[in-house]
Amino acid sequence: MSDLSIVSVETTVLDVPLVRPHKFATTSMDAQPILLVGITTGGGVTGYGEGVVPGGPWWGGESVETMQAVVERYLVPVLIGRRVDEITGIMADIERVVAGARFAKAAVDIALHDAWARCLDVPVHTLLGGAFRTSVDVTWALGSAPVEEIIAEAREKIESRKHFSFKLKMGALDPATDTERVLRVTEALAGQAGVRVDFNARWDRLTALRHLPWLADGGVQLIEQPTPGEQLEVLAELNALLPIPVMADESVHTPHDALEVARRGAADVIAVKTTKCGGLRRSREVVAVARAAGLACHGATSIEGPIGTAASIHFACAEPGIDFGTELFGPLLFSEELLQEPLRYSDGQVHLPTGPGLGVELNMDAVKRWTRN
Repeated sequence: MSDLSIVSVETTVLDVPLVRPHKFATTSMDAQPILLVGITTGGGVTGYGEGVVPGGPWWGGESVETMQAVVERYLVPVLIGRRVDEITGIMADIERVVAGARFAKAAVDIALHDAWARCLDVPVHTLLGGAFRTSVDVTWALGSAPVEEIIAEAREKIESRKHFSFKLKMGALDPATDTERVLRVTEALAGQAGVRVDFNARWDRLTALRHLPWLADGGVQLIEQPTPGEQLEVLAELNALLPIPVMADESVHTPHDALEVARRGAADVIAVKTTKCGGLRRSREVVAVARAAGLACHGATSIEGPIGTAASIHFACAEPGIDFGTELFGPLLFSEELLQEPLRYSDGQVHLPTGPGLGVELNMDAVKRWTRN
């Protein structure tokens, strides 16, 4: 086995343009910033991780700029000289140095897993107990175009057998207008594909009580985080009211958050992002709590690039608790491929990469092209 000691850590910020603007409840983006973290061992093996947030610091308070500063100033000193197979100890020491900053920690956690697996010449999922499946379902997030264009986009995905489940963002428009818009899409796709909605925690209690029943009656299959993440009592009230599943995203970052959601009956499904949870190991803890409570888990996305997405695919294929599909579509939104060989999407699923580590190789010319000056 080659030398496992960590000799260098490099960070690179990329700004990768998207094929179309991606809209959230309060913002939109036409390029995705990515912090690429590379950890190199004494044996010359490099593992990569991504620090990615969905559209900037509005979601969880972190950005590529804050993540780069945290990694370079505070996490690198913990890493240098350690072995890449000391993930448990390294991440425990990092917790003592930096509170929160889970997106930054996820980049380091995934880079460590990639490097260690490459040193062993095994895939990352082996370090997680082994894959029990080789692909997972992928929901596609529809854009913010006029309704007719959204419907046309969804039908094209269905006809080409790329996706059979769709998500629409809500919360940016007048609630009544927003509700009518979604119901038109749901009606048009009835019998062809499922539609779910995500509010990014932007409605208040009364707005949610007034409009969510209309969405449920109109055929929407799932409601994601309609109200502020900390208001678990409101989420529990809505979950008890609605005849369709409610998914918690902004409400769950940690295993304890998952425990509180379970205790209060605040959701039926938990959105598990390997980014917001702080990496693969902490994501497993969140899923373990959810499974013990009988809650389903969804493999959610922060619009990761191919490195972060590959990590989440390995996680989802090795974790039976990810039992409510995924939305690991991030690389499909990018206007340029960052890998030498793209991730494979077909028949509504994304397939587990093969090969050592994450099973993907960066196209360094593309990385250089989109590196921030």
